[in-house]
Parts: sequence; structure tokens; C-alpha cells
Amino acid sequence: MFLSVFEMFKIGLGPSSSHTMGPMVAAARFLDLMRASPFGFEGVRASLHGSLAFTGVGHATDRATILGLAGFRPDTYDADAAQAALDEIHASAHVAPDGLGRLRFDPARDLVFDYDRTLPGHANGMILMATDAQGDVTLQETYYSVGGGFVLTESELAAGKDTDDGAPVPYPFKSAAQMMEMANASGKTIAEMKRTNELSRLSHAELKTGTKQIWQVMNDCIDRGLEGQGILPGGLSIKRRARGIHEALRAEHGQNLTAPHVINDWIATYAMAVNEENAAGGKVVTAPTNGAAGVVPAVIRYYLDHVPGSSSAKVEDFLLTAAAIGGLVKYNASISGAEAGCQAEVGSASAMAAAGLCAVMGGTTEQIENAAEIALEHHLGMTCDPVKGLVQVPCIERNGLGAIKAVSAASLSLRGDGTHFVPLDACIETMRQTGEDMHHKYKETALGGLAVNVPNC
Repeated sequence: MFLSVFEMFKIGLGPSSSHTMGPMVAAARFLDLMRASPFGFEGVRASLHGSLAFTGVGHATDRATILGLAGFRPDTYDADAAQAALDEIHASAHVAPDGLGRLRFDPARDLVFDYDRTLPGHANGMILMATDAQGDVTLQETYYSVGGGFVLTESELAAGKDTDDGAPVPYPFKSAAQMMEMANASGKTIAEMKRTNELSRLSHAELKTGTKQIWQVMNDCIDRGLEGQGILPGGLSIKRRARGIHEALRAEHGQNLTAPHVINDWIATYAMAVNEENAAGGKVVTAPTNGAAGVVPAVIRYYLDHVPGSSSAKVEDFLLTAAAIGGLVKYNASISGAEAGCQAEVGSASAMAAAGLCAVMGGTTEQIENAAEIALEHHLGMTCDPVKGLVQVPCIERNGLGAIKAVSAASLSLRGDGTHFVPLDACIETMRQTGEDMHHKYKETALGGLAVNVPNC
């Protein structure tokens, strides 16, 4: 099993990796399918199903699908160009992706939110169609957005093609137990094994440049969030808070009477800054998803700005270790809130961040595995219940608490020798089972939990 660090950490746009980035990626793939077809087309249509329908408007799934069919991609997204394109599409009822000419597409008619039919493969399903001059469907494909911006066709999902199927990598661990066995046998750290796997597919320069870019985008997102002001879009009238908290923390900095627990406020504020940016549709990095995008960056920022002896040279090791843990969770359970609740998003992110922090602070393989297990264990059962389907309440604060838990988990593991009662593999399997048993209304549908119990929403 191999999942690249650049698949786990993807640069994209908010507010959701599965509901915004995924549909845009699916649309781009469908356009490529159309370009490869021997037939000519006159129009396109789309239908959204399951969670993509129920929380699609709050997650900007409609906007992402429209822009995707117009040729936009998450990694090259330009907000100004996108808005101009949207205005033109709504006015003309056409899209004009490169290589396909003008295609009929009236968003009001050709983009359907199907609340009645959930597709069998995954909670996040969509059907894309191309039509001829008479409006008959001549090409159709079903796509599933399976979390973290990953997209599979119906046949790919059925075949289990959710990870790299290329040449074997030197350390193909599929479980935490295998990971530790390989680390002990090779004398390598988790980061070193992950780096060796990456270098079997790309060069040293590509890896270094790529991981540096990932952290740069993460850090820039924190900084933008710490400067952002105003009300977040969507209708909940949620005020950005990261800037105000950060200014207060800076004013208190250096005072002898500041309580030690205030460090938690720094950690939470870094995470909230990212998720406020995400909620506003800004540029973020899936870590492993957009809904959980603040946890890993916040813990890295905490490490660099607040831990004595920290080094920016260790950020790559942090990211590689975190990606290794995230890959195990994705392969053996899920990172999709629509599939397993928020335990799969913020819980996975917290486990990844805890492992990364433990690694850069000198933890052994056993301590790193323990850190990940502690963080994930204490998110088990967490539902995904976004109010009004927006990635705001409780998502923004939840990232802050997930980051705090990650730091605590890493610290606890470093206080021990790595031996512990519950293996990470057992915790991941428990998360998978809990997600299967969880009622669908608690899995990113906005049909249960806080989404229905908060008045005036």
C-alpha cells in the first residue's frame, strides 16, 4: 500500500475537500473523458446524491460542480476568474471548457440535487452526463468523492482502487504493526521509510520542493486567518475570531502572570485561523481533509514558534510521519465525514499531528504509534453535524480542540516508553466499525445533532 504525501496533503480550496474539491476534480475527469470520446457533445448535466445533495449548498458543491464543468481545477483555482466565469455561465446557460467548445448547461435546470436517491457506493455520489443536440444522454459516469479530495469512478471503487497501484515501494506497510516491524528491522524511522517510498517515485528535489510548498501554503493560510476580519459567508452570521484572540495573546505575551494553560489558546487559534479561511473558501491544504485542515498546520506552528530547540528542517519529517499515519487510517477505515463522521476527519488529523509532533521531538517508533493511537482514541464516536451544512459550527472550534488533543497525546506518549494497551490498528478498526454503525443523520447530512438542535438556523 502506498499513498503519497502529496495525495494526503493536497493544495486546494475551501470549504470542503469532499464536497468542493472532490466534485470539481470529478468534473475535470469527466471533461477529459469527453475529450477522449469519438462523439460530439452539445451539453452537460449533473446530479448530486446523498451527502453531496443534503449539504451541497452549504459546502459550495453546486458552485464547485459548475466551475469544474467549465474547466476549473482545485490546484490552479483563481477566485476572480471563477467568479467571472460563474456570472457568464448563469447569464448564458453555457460552459466552455477547453477543447470542447460551448456546451449547454443551465445550472437551474441541469444541476439536480437528488435528495431521494443515495448511490450505492458511497455517501458522496454524483452522476455526470454529456448530451447530444437533441438533449439525449450519450456519455455518463458515476463518481464518488471519498474524502480528502480523492475521487473514484463507480468501477474504480468496486475494484478497490483507492491507493497507488504502481510499482512496489520498499516499505509497503498496510498496518501500524507492519510499519513498526519494518522500522525495527530496517533501523529507519517512520519518516525515513516514508521518504524512501516517495523517492521510489520522484526525485529528492521534487520531494523537498513539494513538502516545502505544502508547509508554505499551510503557514500562509494561518497568517491570512490571523489577519482576517468580518462575518463568514453562508447565513449563520459567524464572526471570525482568530484575529481577536491572537491580538489578545500577543498583548499578554511575556507577562509573568499568564497562566500556563494559555498555550492551548495559541494552539487553538492557529487551527481556527485555518478553518476560518477554509469556511471563507480560501486556499488550504487537505490534512487529511478541508474540514480538518487546521489541526496539522496548528501543531507544526506550535512546534516551530513555542517549542525550544525546534527546527524548520524537521517539518518534512513531521509531514512524512503524519502522512504515513493518515494513509493507514484511509486504507483501513476512512477519512470521510460522510462515511464515518467527524472521527474520520478531525480524529484522523489529530492522530496525524500527534504522530508528527512526537517524531520531530525525538519519539521512538513505538512512541509515535502510541501518540497517534491516543489522539484517535479520544475522538472515537465523534459525529459530523455541521449546522446548516456549513463547515463552520462546530467545525472551526473542533479543529482547535483536535490540535490541543494532538499536542497532549504526543506529550503523554513521550512521557512513556511506547508500551500501551490499545494498538493503533485496533483503534483504527474501532473507528471503522463505529462509522459503519453510526446513523446516517450524523454523517455530514445536517439532519441530526447540532445541525437540528441549534435554534434559528
